[in-house]
Amino acid sequence: MGGYLKKEMRLYNSVNVKWWLVTEYMECFTATSSSAVSAHTVASVIVAVVEGRGLARGEVGMASIDLKNPEVVLSQFADNTTYAKVITKLKILTPLEIIMSNTACDAGSTTKLFSLITEHFKNVTFTTVQRKYFNETKGLEYIEQLCASEFSTVFMEVQSKYYCLAAAAALLKYVEFIQNSVYAPKSLKVRFQGSEKTAMIDSSSAQNLELVVNNRDPRNSHTLFGVLNYTKTPGGSRRLRSSILEPLVDAETINMRLDCVQELLQDEELFFGLQAVISKFLDTEQLLSVLVQIPKQDTVKTAESKITNLIYLKHTLELVEPLKAALRSCNTSLLKAYYNSLEDTRFGIILEKITTVINDDTRYTKGCLSMRTQKCYAVKPNINEFLDIARRTYTEIVDDIAGMVTQLAEKYSLPMKTGFSSARGFFIQLNADCSTLPHGQLPPEFTKITKMKNTYSFTSADLIKMNERCQESLREIYHMTYLIVCKLLNEIYEHIHCLYKLSDIVSMLDMLLSFAHACTLSDYVRPEFTDTLAIKQGWHPILEKIAVEKPVSNNTYLTEGNNFVIITGPNMSGKSTYLKQIALCQIMAQIGSYVPAEYCSFRITEQIFTRIGMDDDIETSASTFMKEMKEITYIIQNANDKSLIIIDELGRGTSAEEGIGICYAVCEYLLNLKAFTLFATHFLELCHIDALYPNVENYHFEVQHVRSSAVNKEKIAYTYTLSKGYTEEKNYGLKAAEVSSLPSSVILDAKEITNRIAKQILHRQKSTPEMMKQRAVYHLAMRLLQTVRNSRLDPDSLRIYLKGLKKKYEASCPAPRQNDEQQ
Repeated sequence: MGGYLKKEMRLYNSVNVKWWLVTEYMECFTATSSSAVSAHTVASVIVAVVEGRGLARGEVGMASIDLKNPEVVLSQFADNTTYAKVITKLKILTPLEIIMSNTACDAGSTTKLFSLITEHFKNVTFTTVQRKYFNETKGLEYIEQLCASEFSTVFMEVQSKYYCLAAAAALLKYVEFIQNSVYAPKSLKVRFQGSEKTAMIDSSSAQNLELVVNNRDPRNSHTLFGVLNYTKTPGGSRRLRSSILEPLVDAETINMRLDCVQELLQDEELFFGLQAVISKFLDTEQLLSVLVQIPKQDTVKTAESKITNLIYLKHTLELVEPLKAALRSCNTSLLKAYYNSLEDTRFGIILEKITTVINDDTRYTKGCLSMRTQKCYAVKPNINEFLDIARRTYTEIVDDIAGMVTQLAEKYSLPMKTGFSSARGFFIQLNADCSTLPHGQLPPEFTKITKMKNTYSFTSADLIKMNERCQESLREIYHMTYLIVCKLLNEIYEHIHCLYKLSDIVSMLDMLLSFAHACTLSDYVRPEFTDTLAIKQGWHPILEKIAVEKPVSNNTYLTEGNNFVIITGPNMSGKSTYLKQIALCQIMAQIGSYVPAEYCSFRITEQIFTRIGMDDDIETSASTFMKEMKEITYIIQNANDKSLIIIDELGRGTSAEEGIGICYAVCEYLLNLKAFTLFATHFLELCHIDALYPNVENYHFEVQHVRSSAVNKEKIAYTYTLSKGYTEEKNYGLKAAEVSSLPSSVILDAKEITNRIAKQILHRQKSTPEMMKQRAVYHLAMRLLQTVRNSRLDPDSLRIYLKGLKKKYEASCPAPRQNDEQQ
C-alpha cells in the first residue's frame, strides 16, 4: 500500500481543492460546546460517485467521508433515469467536493448522471480522476487495512458490491493526498448504508417543507430543524439534521427513542443532569478525525494541533464518569444500553495512560492565551529535562514582558496592561480618552497602533523582539512535547476505537434531550404507530414558532379504506399550511420526536413526496407548468403503497380544461396505489370523483362572510378550520370581480353562464343508488377491518360501536324507491 500511496502526485487530471478549508479543519479544531445551528453550514464532506457501464448503467456506487468525522459511508443502489436517489443522497450530504471518473465527462460523451449532478450542485467543486483509480480490489484492500476491528462486519456486506468499493478506493486515496497525511491502520469507522433503512425525502420536498433551510432567508431558523434544535454539541446538531432528512422506518427503533424522550420528560433530575454533562463535550467526531491521521510531515502547526487534541481527548475522557453517573438510574432500554457501553474499560485505560504523562490539572479552557499555557505545561515535569529548561525560559520571557509593560506604564503614568491575541502575540493595551494623552497622542516609541472606541492597542520595538524570543521558545516546547505526545498516542491507538461509541452516544443523547426540550415549550404528544394516519387537533410546528398566537388546530384521518383526501377552499384559507403540517408531523414522529397535536397515530411511510404551489408564484408561465409536470412525473415514477403524497394546486399553469384533465388522470393513477394522498385543488370538478372511488374523501376549509356596514360590502373571514365535504365557496373569481370596478352587467352575465355549466356538470356526475350502496358497503368493510386490526375496546364497548356502524351503514343506503322519488 505504501508504494500505491507514493504515486498520488500523478493521479489526478485536475485538482481544484480549497486548501485553506482543509487546513482549517486539520489545524484549527473548533472547540465549541454551544448549540451549533451553524455546525453544518460549512461543507466538509467529500464524495466519490461512480456508475456502472453497459448493462450495469443505473447501478451507482457512492463513498463519502466527512473531514470532521473519520467515518467512511458506502452505498450502492439501482437508480432510474431521473437519478433521484443519487441527487437526494448528495443533497443530504451537502458535499464540499464531488469526485467522478474522467470517462463520465469525456468530450462528446458526457453521461446523464454527470450532467444532472453538475446541474444540481453548481457551487460544489468537481474533480475528475482516471477511471483506473476507481478500483474495487484496491477499495477492498483499503477497507481491510483501515477499518477498525469493531466495524469489520462491514467487510461481509460490501465484498460483492463492486461500485461502492471502487468509489471508496478513489475517495480514500484522494483524501489522503489533499490532507498530506495517511490514516492510521485499523482506525476508521466504515459502514454500509442501505436505502431501505430510512425514508426517502427528495430534495424538492425537503425544500418545499423547509426542513433545514428557510426558503425566504437561508439564515433564518424558521425550519423544522430550527424548531427542534436545542442541541449542545456540533455532533448532536449534525445527527438531528441527518435524522430529519432521512427519517427512520423501523417502528421498534423509533419507539425506543420515544421511550427515552418520555423518561427525560418525566424525570427532571435525569434531564438536567444529562444536559449539564452533554453541554461540556466538544466535537468528539472531529477530535477522532484528527487523532487517527498520521501527518506525512512534522511542522510546528502539526505539533501544536496534536498537543491541543490530546488535551481535548483528556477533557472528553474525564466526562465519561459524570455521564455514567447521570445515566445510572435510567429505566429505558436504550439509555441502559448507553450506560453499559460506557462501562467499557478502554476509557479508563486511555485516561490512565494520558495521566501518566500529562498533568492532572491540564484541561481545555477558553481563551487563546489560557489554552497556550495549557499546551506549554501539559507534559508533567521530569519527563524530559530539556523540555523543563525550555519551559523555564518561556516563563522568564513572559514575566519579562509583563515587567516591561509595568515599567512603561509607570514611565508615562498611563494605565497600560498586557494584552494577547493568537495573531499578534503579546501587545500593550490602554483604556484612555484621547484628551488625557500628552498632546493627544501616544509616545513615539509605540508602533502598530490601533484604536477601538477608547481602547488603544500597540507595541514597541523591544516588545516585538521579546515576542520573537517567546515564539522561538514555544517552538522548542511544542517540538519536544510533540515527540512525547506521539509516543503516547502510539500506545493508546489500539484502544481509541471506543471513542466512536462515545461519539455516537453523546450525539444521540444530545438529540433526544433536544426533543425533550422542544416538548417543554409546547404541548406535544407521543405518537403511536398503526396502519392509520390519525391526528387529533394537530398544528403546524414552524408556524407556531413564528406566530404570535397558537395556530388553528385541525384533524386528519386517513386509512387504507380512505387513503385519498381532496381538499378545497379559497386562496389563503390554509390549504398549503395544512398539507405541510401533515408531512412535518409525519417526519417528527419517524425521527422519534413528540408531535404537535392532542393525539396522533401514524403509518410508517417509506417515501414522502410533495408538490406545493405557492400563492405568490406566477402559475400561468410555461416554465412553471413544465416544472410541476416534472415534479408529478417524478412522484408517479417513484411512489409506492407506503408513500405519503402531498399535491397542492396541480395544473394551474395551463388552461382550466387541461388542468382538470391532468389532475383527474393523476388522481386516478394514484388511486390505484395504497399510498396516503392529500390533494388540494381549486378545480371543484375533481370533488365528484368520490362517486366513482369510495376511498376518496372530500374536505374543505371554511370561510365566513362578514358584511361591512361602512361600505356595505361582504368580506371573507378565514377560519382556517377543516370540515368534511367540499367547499361551498364556489366562483372565487366572481367574488373578486364583484369588489372590483367591473360593470354589474358583465358580472351578472358571468354568474348566469357559470350556473348553467355547473348544473350540467352536476347532472353528469350525480350518484346512482347502486353507486351509493357500493360506497356504503366499502366503507363498512374498511371500518370493520380497522376495528379488527386496531381495536382496544372491551366487549361491551365493542358491541355498542358495531351497532353504531350498522346504523351508519343503513342510513347511508337509501332504498331504491326513495331514491327514485327523489330523482
